[in-house]
Amino acid sequence: MNLVNPIANGNTADLFLYDDKIIKVFKDHLPPTEALYEAKKQEYVYTCGLSVPKIFEITEINSRPAIIMEYIHGETVGDLLMNNMEEAEHYISICVDDQQKLHDMVVDSDSLEPMSEKLYRQIEMPSLLNEKQKYKLLRRLNSIEYEPKLCHGDFHPFNLIMNEEKVYVIDWVDSSFGDIRADVYRTYLLFSQTSVKLAELYLNYYCKNTGLTRDEIFQWAPIIAGARLAEKVSSEDNKRLVEIVLRYL
Repeated sequence: MNLVNPIANGNTADLFLYDDKIIKVFKDHLPPTEALYEAKKQEYVYTCGLSVPKIFEITEINSRPAIIMEYIHGETVGDLLMNNMEEAEHYISICVDDQQKLHDMVVDSDSLEPMSEKLYRQIEMPSLLNEKQKYKLLRRLNSIEYEPKLCHGDFHPFNLIMNEEKVYVIDWVDSSFGDIRADVYRTYLLFSQTSVKLAELYLNYYCKNTGLTRDEIFQWAPIIAGARLAEKVSSEDNKRLVEIVLRYL
């Protein structure tokens, strides 16, 4: 299989379009089990009846783990939103409606990782937080009670593909069972990285639809911001994340 010119590059993998399929080839620095780990999560949510690309094969390409999956024809909701800002409310409502669908699902705890375990690992990592701050974050994490539901973990408009039939949700590597309020704050944080206005529009729409309050969601602010520091995303402002941790801790 000769793969050239990826259609997208991410922190963990390169995406190629080949024979009307998506080939996701993982980066060299990741463990060889990463493809299987992600594919199992995606296969699980596929069996739950959600609109996600079907997995065809887990393989190895040029000594790198890879996933071959269904190619969804369409545009990302993110691209549609950025190119049609006058219709922002419409596209934000699509995001919220689809996020609610997955948040309504009670998941099999044997099929997905608990959100708390992942957050615990991430909070322990950042050198920008001292031990006292990490302790406070973990104590808050342990104190929050919730009903475990399906959470995407990286839900944003560029992970939604809209075609003529429906909206598909992609990139399930960070999915878990946990508190939907944490998942909502994560989406708010991602929106606010580029537009506080869109972040607030999203949050207001989600709260209006579900009856959740801003305070309920923002109790997760320092935890999610602190955990995101571990991701070392080049486009993210780590100073902003630390400020959020200190403001709400």
